Amino acid sequence: MPRRAREKSKSGIYHIMLRGTNRQEIFHDEEDNRKFLEIMLRYKQRTGILVYGWCLMSNHVHLLVREGDEEIGTTIKRIGVSFAFYYNWKYYTSGHVFQDRFKSEKVETEKYLLTVIRYLHQNPVKAGVVKRPPDWKWSSCRGYYGMYCYPVELLDDSFVLNLFPKDSRVARERFMEFNERQNQDQCLDDTASIRISDEEARDRIREVLGELEIAQVKSLPKVKRDEVLRKVKDIEGVSQRQAARILGVSPTFIFKA
Repeated sequence: MPRRAREKSKSGIYHIMLRGTNRQEIFHDEEDNRKFLEIMLRYKQRTGILVYGWCLMSNHVHLLVREGDEEIGTTIKRIGVSFAFYYNWKYYTSGHVFQDRFKSEKVETEKYLLTVIRYLHQNPVKAGVVKRPPDWKWSSCRGYYGMYCYPVELLDDSFVLNLFPKDSRVARERFMEFNERQNQDQCLDDTASIRISDEEARDRIREVLGELEIAQVKSLPKVKRDEVLRKVKDIEGVSQRQAARILGVSPTFIFKA
């Protein structure tokens, strides 16, 4: 059965989520995060997309963008392919990094635009990674707060801030109040219940792996891979599904190891 075509947004604005294949971790260190954002900037300059917000988590990415000179799906595919090329080169792996079909939703009202921005910025807070949105440096939150946000040329914040009082100082203050307000926002949800945070689980897995990189586990020969997975299964507090997501392997592999 053919895939259903994506609905076009009348405003040209979309909330997009890219997720690692099999929920695998796609950002293993700060260089990976920076590289993805640099790729975003490169395609912004090439295609004319406007970037209103982003949030990079360990195994997925949220973006809020306005379509540029080409269909948004084409631009997002270019970004994903470019990052996969970098990822496979760096970690000596091969194959897909992102799930083939990215999720997207139309953003056609100012009210929902602000809801999505807040949802992106509060993603790491609700995941228990940080206490406040600006504590997470891999989202656009710091840029909206007037703080340094890498890369500085990526964020187009004026469109959103203009929805608040015209005085720039007051606008940022009002935005900050709105952005940190408690809420029950539900957008493109990718949360998963875990026993401990992915950050802590990742650290425990690294201790077990020693010199072996997390990204290399899925490419090991079966006998060696099963040996590693058996050790990972014994890590206290790390569920098999969580380990599978971080290592980028099927939960069945861990169960049968």
